[in-house]
Amino acid sequence: MAGRMKVTNGFTSISAKLRVFMVLLIYITQTSGQQVTDKHPVTDLQDGEEYVLSGSNRFCYKNSVFPTWRQTWTRIQVKVWSSNVFKVEIVAGEEELQELDHFSVWGWFQSLLRERHNETTININLFSKETCFKVDPADGTKYTVKPLRKFDIYLFLVFLAGASLFVFAGSLSRSPVFFYSAGMSTGMIASLIILFFILSRFLPKKSPFYVLIVGGWSFSLYAIQLVFRNLGVILQEHWNVALGYVTVVGFITFAVCYRYGPLVDAKSINILSWTLQLFGLLLIYFGIQIQQVAFAIIVAALFSKNLQYPVCLTVAAWRKIKGYVRWKPEPRRLLTEEEFQKQGEEETLRALEELRKHCNSPEFSPWKAVSRLQSPKRFADFIEGSPHLMSNEVSVHVHEYGFGGSFFEDEFFDTDDEDDELKPMKLE
Repeated sequence: MAGRMKVTNGFTSISAKLRVFMVLLIYITQTSGQQVTDKHPVTDLQDGEEYVLSGSNRFCYKNSVFPTWRQTWTRIQVKVWSSNVFKVEIVAGEEELQELDHFSVWGWFQSLLRERHNETTININLFSKETCFKVDPADGTKYTVKPLRKFDIYLFLVFLAGASLFVFAGSLSRSPVFFYSAGMSTGMIASLIILFFILSRFLPKKSPFYVLIVGGWSFSLYAIQLVFRNLGVILQEHWNVALGYVTVVGFITFAVCYRYGPLVDAKSINILSWTLQLFGLLLIYFGIQIQQVAFAIIVAALFSKNLQYPVCLTVAAWRKIKGYVRWKPEPRRLLTEEEFQKQGEEETLRALEELRKHCNSPEFSPWKAVSRLQSPKRFADFIEGSPHLMSNEVSVHVHEYGFGGSFFEDEFFDTDDEDDELKPMKLE
């Protein structure tokens, strides 16, 4: 009986607690659903203007420019800075901005996790028509709000780095310099993650410390993000610690990379090359503000990388087929007098040289040729390299067919006579 009474009392207390919890939950839900009749004023931000205010205020940035490919590397930012810390809450529109004053469990939980800054930057999506936020300072200190629309050189550099990494992934995966530099950079950036990974190798299976390992990885990622966010302050105020960290961790990672050496296996090199190409495509995607342009460039890069050999084969086949295809003949260009004379001299010299080679070949029978010639000595001199014409023959040829010769005069005067005959007669 005593045992039953204890169990019954335990169930009664649990049910009572559940009822109280449900009543509080319903009350909170009803409270969060109430509408606020008084709307707070909202400041519309304009590009390039500074707004110096104090106290809790609400702001909205309305994007009136439709993004095109010209805004590929354009970034819209709103900078907020003050001498004291403040909180910033970002929402999609003005209606959600007014609902920030409603109490909700989720909003209260988010406010606990939200960090306080004395300087922050709000990135606005190019395709977002309206973005609103609320600035809640810790006291009455003034703060400054300034929206900017500008060409972001960092986005362009990220895109350029991704494109270069995608194009040169094959050569970089085989480069020892890249192997050591990438290994040292990875060791210096993710040293905490590597440390937790090494510790996990020594833990027994089914150990409760694996929960600690998972938490350690999350803490490592948070620490990396925190270091990059405050990198300027660390380099200015704690440069000696940063230099010592880089020296020690860089030496350890270099020793590890030197111990294992660069990649030699073809499969390992291919895996590294594919990883670099994938990382390059991710950098291309994150380096472009407009998703359509990013996807188009990624698809073009993939096609250009994978269709290299088919395109080369197609071009080679087209060059072979082109010789067998009969195209429409183009009109022939007539030679000028200088071109005709030059071509005649060159072809004559070439034919004479071929004749000399033929006469010196074993297939040629000199006795048959000598028996048919009137001057065998002249033929022998020609084979030895003498000119094929004598000086008197050259002078006669120039006199007959040269400029001012009899043949030229006859042709000239015959043409004039023909032109006179073709002229119409005048009627008197």
